[in-house]
Amino acid sequence: MRGDGGSSRAPAVLPLRVTTVGESLDCAVVLLRQRAVPLLVVSAVLAAGEQWLLGVLRAGAGLLPPYYEPHARLHQWGDWWQILATGFALEVGIVAVLGAYAGAAAGPALLGRPAGGWSLWRRARLGRTLPVALLLAVAAWPLAWGGVVGLLALCALFGLATPILAMERTGNPLRALGRSAALSVRGGLRVARVRFLGYLTWLAIRFALGAAWLAVADTVLGLAGAGSGWVRWATPVAWGLANTVAYAALACLDAVLLVESRIRTEGLDIGVRRSRARGEDETAMLGAGR
Repeated sequence: MRGDGGSSRAPAVLPLRVTTVGESLDCAVVLLRQRAVPLLVVSAVLAAGEQWLLGVLRAGAGLLPPYYEPHARLHQWGDWWQILATGFALEVGIVAVLGAYAGAAAGPALLGRPAGGWSLWRRARLGRTLPVALLLAVAAWPLAWGGVVGLLALCALFGLATPILAMERTGNPLRALGRSAALSVRGGLRVARVRFLGYLTWLAIRFALGAAWLAVADTVLGLAGAGSGWVRWATPVAWGLANTVAYAALACLDAVLLVESRIRTEGLDIGVRRSRARGEDETAMLGAGR
């Protein structure tokens, strides 16, 4: 197959060049828009499961919507922190699962190659990526329980692992974790810093979609009190919808950062252009990162 692709080439949606932080965030949204149906469907299912589990835990602890804040009783503060840690761990695992698909989709998006939406799940290598996602989620719980620093370190270093497994076809999952850490610390922790900025950005959006409107309803209409029956189901639905979009967008950001980091530090763009000039299949360059 020739690198120029001929009629098989589709419009590339990711730039084959170094991007700014703002452009990286924008590219993640563009990638999400291109693969919206499979990403959002799977994200919605996982987000709904997350809200169901957290709802069971919150009900058992006596935490009330819409904010589920602990009250004066000491045991509620302990329960609240455990549930918060569980939520963080679930988020890490969900974004990692979606990151595998986003990593598989980023290659065709960069090279302008057509690829079916659902067929990309086969290229996501779930047999390898799901255990890594589970490992990250399990590791995230005690780190979140012990404080924020350990959780931040985990997310900063290993967030690219599942996109790496899907895009670079790495055989050893542990090697993918090591490569994720290596890419994340390059350039003054650039990947880690952009991931953190992206998380804060989507956290603000999630809060607006998941909770802020309830505060407005309470202030203006007096409808959102903790004793209101409808708020018990409206709150998890609102958070579930907000998380659906946010988790998919964060997964796409991880895939974009993998591509951008390889362009910035490994010359992926140069390798792709050389392959095209020689009439070779440039898709081989996606698995050449070491």
